[in-house]
Amino acid sequence: MSVRLILGAALLTAAAPAMAQPSSAEIVFDVDSDTLLPGQSTTVTLSAVWPADEYAFARTMTELISSSGSEGFSDWALIPPMDFAATSPGEASPIGIDGIVAWQNNVFPAGSGPDFSNPIAFWRATYTAPADVATAFDVDLTTHTSEFEAYVRPQSFDTRSYLDGLVEGNATIRVIPAPASVTVLGGAALMIRRRR
Repeated sequence: MSVRLILGAALLTAAAPAMAQPSSAEIVFDVDSDTLLPGQSTTVTLSAVWPADEYAFARTMTELISSSGSEGFSDWALIPPMDFAATSPGEASPIGIDGIVAWQNNVFPAGSGPDFSNPIAFWRATYTAPADVATAFDVDLTTHTSEFEAYVRPQSFDTRSYLDGLVEGNATIRVIPAPASVTVLGGAALMIRRRR
């Protein structure tokens, strides 16, 4: 009897479909310039790295958490094709940008498939350093994600979640005071203007 149970369990195990294991599921930051002088700007882009054994990336819902809150951020938007129906570029909040919902189409219109880029960029914003900076400081960025899904087959809304094991994004923007030479030149230019 115990031999039958063991054989039966072995057959069931052999017949069960293998669950896809994520080769990588991650949100990554791309910061054009990670060191800024007062008043300078940089572009911050969020991208999704999705498991290569899936068909395409589908959807994410995340928050950009910033140590300076939403201060300094502007012009945030989703990047096509991640701006399909029921999406949102998010809203400013005390912790950063809440409610970023990005989703690409896998079904309509017929014949046009999804973007297979991996990583696939889904959100972009501008960060501008304050005009007056007395001492250097860091703007620490991370994500907090509640949905991260990939399409499992073409022309279908069927997805698989990779939220478990997802690696959240991290980045730092360093803001430094203007060099003394720039400050002196700026002051000299101001004095010349006043004399005129």
